[in-house]
Amino acid sequence: MNQLKIGAFIAAQRKRQNLTQAALAEKLGITDRAVSKWERGKGMPDASLMLDLCQTLDITVNELLCGEKINMDNNHQKSEELLLEMAKTVEQKNKVIWTSMWIIMTVSIIALLAGIFAVAFFVPEGVWQLVGMLGICVLFLVPCFYALKLEVSVGYYKCKYCGHEIVPTYTQALNAMHMGTTRYLKCPKCEKRTWCKKVITK
Repeated sequence: MNQLKIGAFIAAQRKRQNLTQAALAEKLGITDRAVSKWERGKGMPDASLMLDLCQTLDITVNELLCGEKINMDNNHQKSEELLLEMAKTVEQKNKVIWTSMWIIMTVSIIALLAGIFAVAFFVPEGVWQLVGMLGICVLFLVPCFYALKLEVSVGYYKCKYCGHEIVPTYTQALNAMHMGTTRYLKCPKCEKRTWCKKVITK
């Protein structure tokens, strides 16, 4: 979605309704700074505000997200184009999240190995060496938990038996045995436990 185009469209429709930014903001229960941000293409209205915004500006949600008035003749085509564009946006965001997860894990593992090496060679044997090792391992777990959160937030796990798309909770994924991003999960459809492979795109 082109935020600059949508912002210019919001501004044009607001002026068409003879509303100032402050008046529109008051109707929506937000600040005029938020409206200004939309109109400058620096942000998008929250989903919870879209229906009220469209009603106030006398436009459809489709027109808002396209950033232009739509004739009934090409409404269906515009809807399909919008859905495809939104699907591409989600896919791109998922890929960024997925890449971030792998970067976090790689850096964490390197830091863990470097920390263990440093403690083993530079801290005298005894209690402090043990404390140092345990401390490094605990610190390693923090980015691991965050990486798991990123892993669960994108795509789904596919059941090997019935092909059902499983989206577990964070706790379910945390408690499941795993090999990389393949997790041993119970399918809610066929109710069988199996190794489910992570899929981030169709």
